[in-house]
Amino acid sequence: MASTNGGFVSPLAATVPVEAVLFDIDGTLCDSDPLHHIAFQELLLAIGYNNGVPIDDEFFINNIAGRSDAEAAQNLFPDWPLEKGLKFLEDKDVKYRSLAMERLEPVKGLHKLVQWVKDHGYKRAAVTNAPRINAELMIKLLGLSDFFQAVIVGGECEKPKPAPFPYLKALKELEVSAAHTFIFEDSASGTRAGVAAGMPVVAVSTRNPEKSLQEAGAALIISDYEDQKLWNALEEINREEAKLKNGGA
Repeated sequence: MASTNGGFVSPLAATVPVEAVLFDIDGTLCDSDPLHHIAFQELLLAIGYNNGVPIDDEFFINNIAGRSDAEAAQNLFPDWPLEKGLKFLEDKDVKYRSLAMERLEPVKGLHKLVQWVKDHGYKRAAVTNAPRINAELMIKLLGLSDFFQAVIVGGECEKPKPAPFPYLKALKELEVSAAHTFIFEDSASGTRAGVAAGMPVVAVSTRNPEKSLQEAGAALIISDYEDQKLWNALEEINREEAKLKNGGA
């Protein structure tokens, strides 16, 4: 998209006039993956998984992080009936929630970004593959219950991420268009979902390798919400919106 001064704007600024901002939850709003990892490790050790050797970070990222419960269960227990695998995931979530109550922390700079979104009056939704009970707990613990106008859960859609349906449902619920919306994600799976839904994705490299986020099609990769690259992009949005208000001057 050409800007009014004849140059080109970034994929984020190309969404001006911005209507909405969408956020994943796990790893995007909060660095929750280590807590999930601990919960998985403890429960897997209890059943003698992997001959009693704890799962490492690489295994967690490749098989569990960002996946729906069904996909994670199939990756972990390919020989189990899906129902049995999903029951294990439910037990893991109980353990995770108890850990989250004590130890959940926002990603650095989150509340500064939240304030920027509020100040601009954009619509916002949380879009997650986490079960609704987990999603709503994390949002509450982060003090964001009044921030989100919708919480979209992948398991309640036609298909979860990496399919685009959760993000498409968010657009519908907020009554906004993909052309004027952008997304914050942290996993390759979630980034692919956002890209497939037709929106630029800012990927936070909380735990996932930058290479995988790049390959998934992220428009911008940041370390956290204090990353200057993010604020440069948001400043570009501010400039493009100011031009629109001033009739393109």
